[in-house]
Amino acid sequence: MISPVLPTYNRADIAFERGEGPYLFDEKGVRYLDFGSGIAVSALGHAHPHLVEALREQAGKLWHTSNLYRVPGQEKLARRLIEASFADTVFFANSGAEAVECAIKMARRYHYASGAPERFRLVTFEGAFHGRTLATIAAGGSAKYLEGFGPKADGFDQVPWGDFDAAVQATGPATAGILVEPIQGEVGVRVPPANFLRRLREFCDARGLLLVLDEVQTGIGRTGRLFAYEETGITPDIMAVGKGIGGGFPLGACLATERAAKGMTPGSHGSTYGGNPLAMAAGNAVMDEILKPEFMEHVRAISGYMQQNLAALAAEHPSVIAEVRGRGLLLGLRLHVPAAAFMAHLRESRLLSVGATENVVRLLPPLNIEEQHVKEALTALSSACAAFETERKAV
Repeated sequence: MISPVLPTYNRADIAFERGEGPYLFDEKGVRYLDFGSGIAVSALGHAHPHLVEALREQAGKLWHTSNLYRVPGQEKLARRLIEASFADTVFFANSGAEAVECAIKMARRYHYASGAPERFRLVTFEGAFHGRTLATIAAGGSAKYLEGFGPKADGFDQVPWGDFDAAVQATGPATAGILVEPIQGEVGVRVPPANFLRRLREFCDARGLLLVLDEVQTGIGRTGRLFAYEETGITPDIMAVGKGIGGGFPLGACLATERAAKGMTPGSHGSTYGGNPLAMAAGNAVMDEILKPEFMEHVRAISGYMQQNLAALAAEHPSVIAEVRGRGLLLGLRLHVPAAAFMAHLRESRLLSVGATENVVRLLPPLNIEEQHVKEALTALSSACAAFETERKAV
C-alpha cells in the first residue's frame, strides 16, 4: 500500500521538532548539529530571531494578494539585490527551479524580441543540476532524473563539465546562450577550471549569446561572496538564485540586465504566489543580516578555518578521505569509503550532512556558524574516519 506522502524520497528515520541556530532537535529532544542546512537553504540557521520576528509581524498583517497589485516588499528586495549585483531587474518566484525556468524563458525571449526566434537553444554542462521541472531536468541532462518522463524537452545541448572548447563546438545558429553553475553542487562540489567563466563570458560577448548563471546553491553568501561570480571578474546577463535567499521560506529570484530582460513584457511570464508578502518579509530579513559588512568577512574567515582543519583531517586519514573540495561553506569530502555509510555514521554522532554523486559528502552549514561548531563537526568527522579505518584493518 502506498504511503500517504508520495514515496519519492529515501528519508532518514528522523523527524525534527524544532531548531535553534545550527542545531536541530528531534521528537525525543536529541540534538543534532546541522551541517546540511536543508540542502544549503537555512543560511542563518534555525529560528533566527530577526527572521522569526519579520515573519511574525508580516503574518499578522497580510499573507497574499497576487501579482495583480503592487507588492512593496518586492520593490524593496529587488532594489537591494540590484544594488548588490550586476542586475537591473528581478522576477520573484517560489523556488530555485522556478527561477531557472524564468532564466531559460528570458534567454529565449531576448532573441525572439531581437528578431531571431530561431535562437532558443542553451549550451549546458554534464553533471549540472538545475531543478526538477521538465525543462530544468532537460537542461541538467541527468539520465536518472529524465528516466520515465517521456521525450526530453528540446533546446539543451550538454557538453563535458569545464570543457570550454566543447562549449564552443556545441554553439550554432540556434544557440541563445550558455547556462552554467559557478560550482556544480549536486554532482560532487566540482569547481571549474581557472578562467573558465571568464572565457565563457568573452565567447558569449563575441557571438551575441547570453551568459546565464545558476547560483541557486552558490548564491547568497554560500561561497564567501554574496554571489560566486564576484570571484571571477565577470558578470552574467541573467542569474537564478534560490535556497538561502529565503532562509528556509520558499523563495527564488531571477536577476537580469535591462538588455537581457527586454523581451519580458506584461503577460510573458508570471506566478500566483511568487513574491508574496510573507516571502518578501523573509527575503528582506535575510538580506538585513547578510548585507552587514562584517557578515561576509565572517563567512570567509570561518570557511578558511574549516577548510584548513578538513585538509588536516584528510592528511590524517588518507585511506578514508580522498579530497576536500569547494569554496566558502560549500564544501565536499570525496571519500574512499561509501559515502552513504559515512553519512550514517555522522548521524549516529549527531552531525547532519548532505550526499552528492562522485561519492562525495557535502558540508553546508549555516553561514553564521562559529569555531565551536566547526570543532564539534570535526570531532564527529574524525570519529567516522577512525571507525572506517578500524573496519578496514579488521578485514
